[in-house]
Amino acid sequence: MGAPAKILVVDDTPANVKLLVDVLTAKGYVATAAVNGEEALIRIANDPPDLVLLDTMMSGLSGYDVCRRLREDPATALLPVVLCTSLDPHQERLKGIEAGADDFVSKPINRPELLARVHSLLRIKTLQDEVKSQSAELAKWNQTMAERVQEQVVQLERLSRLKGFFSPQLAAAIVAGGEELLKTHRREICVVFIDLRGFTAFTERAEPEEVMELLNAYHTRMGRLVMEYGGTLERFAGDSVMVFFNDPVPLEQPALHAVRMALAMKQAFLPLGESWHKRGFQLGLGCGIAQGYATLGLIGFDGRHDYAAIGNVTNLAARLCGEATSGQVLIDRKTLANIEGAFDTADVGPLTLKGFTHPVPTFSVFTVGEQV
Repeated sequence: MGAPAKILVVDDTPANVKLLVDVLTAKGYVATAAVNGEEALIRIANDPPDLVLLDTMMSGLSGYDVCRRLREDPATALLPVVLCTSLDPHQERLKGIEAGADDFVSKPINRPELLARVHSLLRIKTLQDEVKSQSAELAKWNQTMAERVQEQVVQLERLSRLKGFFSPQLAAAIVAGGEELLKTHRREICVVFIDLRGFTAFTERAEPEEVMELLNAYHTRMGRLVMEYGGTLERFAGDSVMVFFNDPVPLEQPALHAVRMALAMKQAFLPLGESWHKRGFQLGLGCGIAQGYATLGLIGFDGRHDYAAIGNVTNLAARLCGEATSGQVLIDRKTLANIEGAFDTADVGPLTLKGFTHPVPTFSVFTVGEQV
């Protein structure tokens, strides 16, 4: 059971006010009174009632004037108003409808009729209040949903950016709360460096549009394999691509993942190289792989960051790549130790590499059974 409905009686005749207040109070309503239109508007603004019983003929503002004021105010536009009149019912009803009244009672007041009309309008107001409450709840729910959607959009944007560095699985893990993974740290990683043999000569002869065509196809094929094998993309720079494994999330046997990806890249490039060979260009893929410790983390500036690996292991992978011939995958001794038995390998011999004081033992790796 809710609180009793509040009804404001507005009449400038004290006897009429007392009669109406007594009748309504006896029925269980909370009835208050205003002696003119101006006072009624003030009372309604300060303590909104559930219904107004409004005399039409009053000094100052008439009942019609008060009703119009109530309908002009969005806060009281739906407030139930019953006009009480002793004049010609037909004419008064027309004027009352134009003013926005909800119902009418004629004087002298018929008590059962009055109470029936009040009860009916209060029931309608209860339904209107429920609709307003539900609308407010719906608006609040919509706002909550909008905020959640916005949060999801932000998460998706972050995930999309992170996918430029990591496999989808790793990017999703970072978005879910793994920002700590990106802070500067030191870890042993396996680095894969690839670039194209014959690319410089190609760019000298090819049109710019052809260069872009090649790079788009090349990056697309290589990028898919980076994602497939769970590598972390450090950079795409022209024809050079650097990927590393075992960071930011530790990975079992990173060397195996690295070599498998490199051999898959070699195979994926073959049809692309053949198509350009038919157009008069000689292109091939070279690859270098090295394993060792590096410092990793975000580098850059506000609005543009890269996730990078810094250390001799990255330089070694790049130098090995530079020595690789078309279709060759060169690895260092540490990588060899971690993939032993999984692939066929051949000893290339120590290579003198720029930036390294001593010759570096180097090996070529093949898929088992591959024709060397």
